[in-house]
Amino acid sequence: MKIRVLWGIACLALHANSLAGDVYTDDYYQQHVIATAHTDTLDKSWNWLVLGDWGRNGHFAQRSVAQWMDIAARQFDVDMIVSTGDNFYDNGIASVDDPYWQTAFENVYHGPHLFSNWYVVLGNHDYRGNWQAQIDYSAKSRRWNMPAQYYSVLKTLDDGATVHLLFLDTSPLNPDYQQEAKYAETQKQDAKAQLKWLTQQLAEHQDATWTFVIGHHPLYSSGKRYGKNKAIRNVLEPLLEQYQVDAYFAGHEHDLQHNQPAGKHMAHFVSGAGSEIRPTGQREFTRFAASTAGFAAVSVNAQETLIQFINDQGDVIYSHSLQPHKEAAQ
Repeated sequence: MKIRVLWGIACLALHANSLAGDVYTDDYYQQHVIATAHTDTLDKSWNWLVLGDWGRNGHFAQRSVAQWMDIAARQFDVDMIVSTGDNFYDNGIASVDDPYWQTAFENVYHGPHLFSNWYVVLGNHDYRGNWQAQIDYSAKSRRWNMPAQYYSVLKTLDDGATVHLLFLDTSPLNPDYQQEAKYAETQKQDAKAQLKWLTQQLAEHQDATWTFVIGHHPLYSSGKRYGKNKAIRNVLEPLLEQYQVDAYFAGHEHDLQHNQPAGKHMAHFVSGAGSEIRPTGQREFTRFAASTAGFAAVSVNAQETLIQFINDQGDVIYSHSLQPHKEAAQ
């Protein structure tokens, strides 16, 4: 009975999408513009979006966030979309054929400019279901990319800059989950092997112009979990700081944050506002925190990385520019 209901929802969503099929016209995009953004992005830049904590069948603000992601993807000539995890609430998915793929992903992110490559990591809620199915879906979907629980992408830009992206599976690395029955699957994973791989990747590509790490769990939080990140921070921060990683992108907290701990190289961004929102606040390391639905837009070239937070009304509510640490050290 439950499967029939879900399938019915999926069919209704498909029907609604077909009725709205002619909405994506030039007039539509001229009337829907992120006007306060750096619309020219950066010269010769690689542009992408960062979204987290989103899979809720279009509920809460998921659809409005998806709408403005499509507009941003067109406006910024986006090449890829990064998901920071918790892709399906509350208990992940059952299989590659679970109707939830349609109702929470395919039929929500259906805008014509959201069919770029999606690079995805697992969150803690994904581990409550069939996490392997999210990897296997990569063979079924043209845009969904999760080749393994953790993996890397190396990109050479038009201006010669190199960008190294490291996608982590932070749930097995998080000591806080080692005693929780609902996260038993995370306890079966080889955390030591992942850390060895991460160390090798950082050492091998330490000459990259930019190094960005993506994981579900933030190492610092201005929100609900303020003061509760020490365990995962102790696992990852020493290594990431050693290799002067430029920025760490996370989700888990249902808000938008930029945190910069004193004396640390690495910038910390939280983009976990893809659907349901929670309160956040100002802490000793907070540069920006907002309890609002939205996502991040990232623009990278050899000289600069620009990060912009965009809410589900199409407003740029925060922007920050980074310069390469290696260049600053010369």
